[in-house]
This record gives sequence, C-alpha cells and structure tokens, in this order.
Amino acid sequence: MERVLVIDDDVELCELVAEYLEPEGFDVDVADDGLEGVGRALAGDYAIIVLDVMLPGINGFEVLRRVRAKSRTPVLMLTARGADVDRIVGLELGADD
Repeated sequence: MERVLVIDDDVELCELVAEYLEPEGFDVDVADDGLEGVGRALAGDYAIIVLDVMLPGINGFEVLRRVRAKSRTPVLMLTARGADVDRIVGLELGADD
C-alpha cells in the first residue's frame, strides 16, 4: 500500500484528503505542524507529500527546503495562498506542483 503524508494544521482538510485517498488504496499519515512534518517526511517512505504553506512552527516553504535537502519524494503544495510569487517560490524550492 502506498503511503501519503499530509502536512497541514487544518484537521477537516486532512480528514477530507484521507477520505478521498484511502478508498483508492493509499495509507494517509498526517502531521499538523512544520517540524513534525519534516521529521515524518524524512523518517518515512512516502509516495508523495501534500504540504500546506501556512503551518505552525516552521512554514511550508522551510519544510520543503529541509525535505529537499535530503529527499526527492514528490511534494504537492496545497494552500489557500494563491499569489503568483507563492507558486514561484514553491516551485523554485523544489515542489513538484
């Protein structure tokens, strides 16, 4: 079973993502702050990481920077921030989409 890591502090959103992915055969793990997310991302074997930008602890851009320093796991940014600069920064830091 493929594993997905969702790093987001919005509990309802995490439940919704799990609700959609689990019936498709994915095992969903959740981290609700940036530091926990980095730890899980680097300790686990995930098919993909779904990452929010606005997180307690360290923000999603810093999470991405730390994960990219040690891992090539695909990262999908999922955020309410829609400014072009946020998209550009995420992609330049190594997000896949």
